Formats: sequence, structure tokens, C-alpha cells
Amino acid sequence: MNTSSSEQAERDSVWLASMPVVFVLIWSTGFIVARFGMPHAPPFGFLAWRYALSVVGLMLWALAAQVTWPSRDQWRHLGVTGILMHAGYLGGVWAAVKGGLGAGLSALIVGLQPVLTAMWLAYRGGQIHPRQWAGLLLGLVGLALVIGDRMGQGVVTLENGAWILLGLFSITAGTLYQKRFVKPCDVRGANALQLSAALLVTLPLAFWESEAVRWNAESVGAMAWSVLALTMGASSLLYMLIQRGAATSVASLMYLVPPCTALLAWLLFDEPLGWRVLIGVAVTAWGVWWVVRNGTK
Repeated sequence: MNTSSSEQAERDSVWLASMPVVFVLIWSTGFIVARFGMPHAPPFGFLAWRYALSVVGLMLWALAAQVTWPSRDQWRHLGVTGILMHAGYLGGVWAAVKGGLGAGLSALIVGLQPVLTAMWLAYRGGQIHPRQWAGLLLGLVGLALVIGDRMGQGVVTLENGAWILLGLFSITAGTLYQKRFVKPCDVRGANALQLSAALLVTLPLAFWESEAVRWNAESVGAMAWSVLALTMGASSLLYMLIQRGAATSVASLMYLVPPCTALLAWLLFDEPLGWRVLIGVAVTAWGVWWVVRNGTK
């Protein structure tokens, strides 16, 4: 191997190692964006704009790079994952928060995804190491510590409870479905197809909403970050992580999102960061390390 090839391989190795960290940091800004955008827009109206703009951006990116698009037999599978991981997950979370469910409680409920993933894999005969079960439990304990002091439960109703459960089951099912059925392909084309399917499901719901999107500095900024960083960036990274990693290990990264969100809120909004949050961050990180250390398919 020549020097240039060796340097390229080293750069690729560093990038692959940093992907989970970059993903968690960007994904953690989701609730921060909601804090800016949600007061000025209905959930499905905002998401419809987000998906539409993201599809345009990804298609232009794919055309400029002359990427190879996924084969036709993969379109159906990509459509299913798009509906689950974008329309179902994001739609459920945003509708629940808009309906009065606190962001902290929403994050805690969605944070159960790693446990559901491990339970399904165990039911299907997957080999899950006892240390992984311990890591999942540690992650859940750490997550509860982070959310505990700032639960902000709001009013729990049948409607917003149903929405948040839809989000939880959608992201869990989407992760498992993609790992099993979606073949590796260029992430730009795959993400564009996934978001197109999500847009087709979300658009009719947006038309039913009586509230209109009110465009101002906060909503425009939230939209720009949602499209460029969260959808085109973090969602693309999640796609690649699922293709390259074990389902349980990838799902366990979601445990790190609420702690990182708490840290970001402290940095950006000067929200208090007590000792329970700091301990929770450490316990969660330890639990995720245990899971990732013994990755499973």
C-alpha cells in the first residue's frame, strides 16, 4: 500500500470511529430546535416543509456527486424505513410535545428504544450478552437521573400518550427493519427516497392542521438547522451506522441523546446542571460502553 492509500485509510478509520460521537451531538439538538420552532408552527406542517426541502437538497447533492441510486427492488424497503424513522418517529414526538407532553418525559419514553430493540432480538433468537443487558439497564438508570429533576411532564392525555408511543415504536421498528432488509447503498439517494415516503405520509396530516407555519427568525433558523444538520446530516449518519453496526449497539446510542441535550441546554440557555444530571451522564455513558463493547446483530 502506497503512502497516499495508507493516509486515506487512516482518515477513513478516524471518520468511522468518530461517526457515533458526531451523530449523538447533532441528534441531541432535536429538542433544542423544537424549543425554537414549535411555538411558531404545527408539528406536521413544520415536518412537511422539512422533508420537502431535505429531499430537494439531497437530490441536488446526489446529482452533483453522480452517485449510484439504490436499485428498484430496494425502493419499497427504503420507503418503509422512511415512513417509520421519519414520519412515524418525528411526527409522534413533535405531535406529543405540541399536545402538552413535556420534552423531558418525551425524551425518557423514546429513550426506551434500546430496551425494546434488545427484547425483540432476544425474542427472535439473537445472542445478547449478559453484559449488554446490564449496560442497557445502566443506560436507563442514567437516563432517569438526567430527566428526573427536569421532568416537566405537562399534561399527559390519551392523545399525546398515543403520539409518543407511536414515535417510540416507529424508531425501534425502523431501525430493526433497515438493518434486516435495506442493502448498503449511497446514503444520499437512500435518504432522499426515505424522506420522499415520509413526505407522502406527512403532507395529508399537515393539511388537516388548522394552524399555519409562522415564518420568523426563530422558525427559519429551526428549519435550516433541521434540514441541513438533523435530516441531511444526522439522519444520514444514522443510516450508515445501522448498516455498519449491530442493531442493539446502534440503538444504545439513543441513551446518550437526553444527557447531551441537557449539556447543550446548559451551554446555550444556561439551564441548571445539577449533580444528578452529571452522575446520570456518567452512568449512561458507562452503560452504552458496555453495550457497544459486546455488539450483536
